[in-house]
Amino acid sequence: MLGGVQLSLKIGPVPITPPHEVADALVHAKVECGSGGAQSGFELVFELPARSPLRTLFLLSGGGSLPLMRVVLIVTINGSAQSIIDGITTNVETQPGEGGVSRLVVKGKDLSALMDLIEIPGLPFPAMPPSVRVLLILAKYAALGVIPMVIPSILDIPPLPIQQIPSQRGSDYAYVQRLAGQAGYVFYLEPGLSPGTSKAYWGPEIRVGEPQPALTTNMDAHTNVEQLSFNFDKEKKKLPIVFFQEPFSKAPIGVPIPDITPLNPPLGLVPPLPPKIVKLDETAHLSAPEALMAGIAYAGQNSDSVFGAGRLDVAKYGRLLKSRQLVGVRGAGLPFDGLYYVKSVTHEIERGSYKQGFSLARNALISTVPSVPT
Repeated sequence: MLGGVQLSLKIGPVPITPPHEVADALVHAKVECGSGGAQSGFELVFELPARSPLRTLFLLSGGGSLPLMRVVLIVTINGSAQSIIDGITTNVETQPGEGGVSRLVVKGKDLSALMDLIEIPGLPFPAMPPSVRVLLILAKYAALGVIPMVIPSILDIPPLPIQQIPSQRGSDYAYVQRLAGQAGYVFYLEPGLSPGTSKAYWGPEIRVGEPQPALTTNMDAHTNVEQLSFNFDKEKKKLPIVFFQEPFSKAPIGVPIPDITPLNPPLGLVPPLPPKIVKLDETAHLSAPEALMAGIAYAGQNSDSVFGAGRLDVAKYGRLLKSRQLVGVRGAGLPFDGLYYVKSVTHEIERGSYKQGFSLARNALISTVPSVPT
């Protein structure tokens, strides 16, 4: 589609390369990748004749007549292939067109949507800590290329069967998300290193690691973004207070929880004073480790005060910008230059065009590093 950039489509119960007529009919693709525990989604737009068999195939799969219609989008940049979505169709729409050609809009979510189809209430997990329960649930989806990455928490203690036998509530996805929330974790699926595989991550949100090449603005020929703007909103920052019960008097003792952890270090040098203090009263009924994890999770979710949004051309940037990772910014001025966490990325693909919209976040103004990788 572009020099050095190529899009490949695989579809079917077992995803395979479709006939070239199908690929030629694809006129627009949109993929949304969020952060935290958000599900990724996609939208494909085909221009097809009214009697095309592809219309019938997608309508049957979207309506549930077929058990599974899987969609894999693969982007190849300079000879390196990587999946941007591996999911299933959930909805199909038809839109009127002209000259006997209409539009077929196929929508779907990543493979975590499969985990939300069937509820298995009451399934017991005797003597299993949360991480083992998550691994056991994810093992069902190994045949689809789902590779678990599960990080035990400080609450990962197996309950005694004579005291409690945990049981599943709701669907696999709802239950795994509930366990993640209790541990202050996130759970999501994202495409793996090789096409056809997905990584199922259950663990803390990590804001460390090697940053992606810098997003550059206001630097003439070095500029690689089409637009980039920033907003400083100190009202978004909140300081949680958790409560521990004194063992003898049962009096609650409030402890403020900072938003800085080894996995969430400060990306800005001058954080604002938290304008809001939130008392997590329900933590008084939890154990000390559970209360601490609840406070850390809340602080991490409400720690950002500097936000950025923009758009770039993949051909000019030279690679794909990925969500849930760090990226550098330069040329935006002293308050906003430095490292950011990529909160979300939206891929917009058409013939001859590949754009990405993105949103960034960090905890404070002014960079903590003297320079960012370019």
